[in-house]
Amino acid sequence: WNRDYSLTQNRFSINTLNGRVKLSYFADGMSKYFDHTIYKFGTAKLVSKHGKYYLHIPVTYEIEESNISDICNVVGIDRGINFVFATYDSKHKSGFVSGKAIKQKRANYSKLRKELQMRHTPSSRRRLKAIGQRENRWMQDINHQVSKALVENNPKHTLFVLEDLSGIRNATERVKTKDRYVSVSWSFFDLEQKLIYKAKQNQSSVIKVDPRYTSQRCPCCGHVEKSNRNKKIHLFTCKKCGYKSNDDRIGAMNLYRMGINYLADSQVPNTVVAE
Repeated sequence: WNRDYSLTQNRFSINTLNGRVKLSYFADGMSKYFDHTIYKFGTAKLVSKHGKYYLHIPVTYEIEESNISDICNVVGIDRGINFVFATYDSKHKSGFVSGKAIKQKRANYSKLRKELQMRHTPSSRRRLKAIGQRENRWMQDINHQVSKALVENNPKHTLFVLEDLSGIRNATERVKTKDRYVSVSWSFFDLEQKLIYKAKQNQSSVIKVDPRYTSQRCPCCGHVEKSNRNKKIHLFTCKKCGYKSNDDRIGAMNLYRMGINYLADSQVPNTVVAE
């Protein structure tokens, strides 16, 4: 807690059972955080890793709120499993980040957990716990990289549009049992939270919209039909106008359009190029 430790630019001081200990530390890149008129330290966590000690401290600071009237770019983001995300923006450009390597590594973790669970030994239980923590850290790092890339590759005052996936766990009742682990444990929420705060740092905004029909609606003619989408081959073909594209890209395009409509409904002077 803040009362148990103190941190200056030269010394780290902490209470121990044997009295207070004062230590020097590696402080490169830390100097700006000691301006306490801007930054406030939170509860610290001391971590031992690979023979070294690390002090993890969350830092709180205020940022300027983005104004919706300043929005100059809209990005629709369709999240999924085969693709971590597919995007479509105001320049009518699409982007994809494959989830294949992530899916494969998580499958390896799942297989290893099942093997350890069958052993029922103290050492296997300890290893299970360690593996779970390692997988969580790895997945959080992936989400940090992905959300950071999304924000840095778009200008300030961007509106990111996501599907509201708050009810996604209930939808797994219709998923085959063997596939539920992937659907339920995929870290959509963690990626969403990281994108929200990184977007704020860049004076951008994130909104969540109704996910219904985003992969079934044609972005060209607006026709909605379940058979428009072929999930097995990830292909969207409009039964009315014949427009074809990747189904994840279609979702991103529809989310982009919903972002444009959101700005119009907010009666904001729209500087974004719309189709």
